[in-house]
Amino acid sequence: MRQFYGMSRSGDLKEAVRGLNSPQFIMLLSNEAQFEAHVKALEAIYPGIPSIGCIGMGYDTGIVEKGVAVIAFSDGVKATANVLEQVSVMPVKYISRLEQDVAKTGGTNRDTVCIDFCSGNDACVLTTVYSVLKKNGIQLVGGTGDGGKVSANGRIYQDAAAYGIIRNLNGRVKTYKENIYRQHGSYRFIASNTDRARCMIGSLNGMPAKQVYKDILHVTDQQILTQTFKNPFGKINGDDTCIISIKEVSGNSLACFRQVNDSDVLNLLELGDYRATVQETIRSICRDFPRRSAVFSVNCLFRYKLFSENNYMQTYLKEMAALGCHAGFVGYGEHYNNCFVNQSMTCVVFE
Repeated sequence: MRQFYGMSRSGDLKEAVRGLNSPQFIMLLSNEAQFEAHVKALEAIYPGIPSIGCIGMGYDTGIVEKGVAVIAFSDGVKATANVLEQVSVMPVKYISRLEQDVAKTGGTNRDTVCIDFCSGNDACVLTTVYSVLKKNGIQLVGGTGDGGKVSANGRIYQDAAAYGIIRNLNGRVKTYKENIYRQHGSYRFIASNTDRARCMIGSLNGMPAKQVYKDILHVTDQQILTQTFKNPFGKINGDDTCIISIKEVSGNSLACFRQVNDSDVLNLLELGDYRATVQETIRSICRDFPRRSAVFSVNCLFRYKLFSENNYMQTYLKEMAALGCHAGFVGYGEHYNNCFVNQSMTCVVFE
């Protein structure tokens, strides 16, 4: 298979798709002002080609912040695209669409991946989607777009999750998740007084959550929202840890980008040697895939900000480009199989 990446910093879709011939699956990453026009134009240029899209920043060796980027697969791909609607209420209502699309591609755990763009309620969506994918051993990578909108096959949806089922006809696929954080001290918390709808943590070990965070890290109320770049929470999930970013301070509570429930076990994380972690991820991919056709990744907005503030973002993209054809987008939350995480990178590698 082959991966195409095209972009226009001015938002010119025709410029972004220049050289894209006979695509078999397309992903659109647009700005909020032009999203609807880009969706319609893309369908007109490539009618009937499975496609998904969202509002977000695309990248290969550089970031496109406000224009348009297009990522496409061709030459040896079988793909379908569709959407789950009403994701804030009842995404399972549309699960038959996903079941039919999985059957249509005929893929296996060896050669097939699901890529999704979601408008919100990610944890519930992933639980729903993975109930189908797990039966077939199909992996998933995706993320949250901006503006509460996604697109599928030339149509725009709100309160929805757009997905593509992509089968590599010429080799394997495998997903990866990169965590640049480690345990901070021996802190371990039981969450309580949570508000699931607002992703709020009221108390940690029976104490006000805001005060616990401030006392440990010696920060002010105003510093909490930037301190989370270095010290997010982690939710223990079996042998894995799902990163949870702090979104805002609300009274004595902390609102997060990911749902936390009463009795969830949390720990406090600290930023590790992210440059070394990136190199280990690259080495791991190269060990698993000596020959690579494409790498599609989703990087968290907070990683993008952290890397940019440390003058590492451009270097990071250059290092990832050494894998071959690498492209992706900056999300507001990352999806990895059935896990919704923050401040992470997830990716899928095609042989």
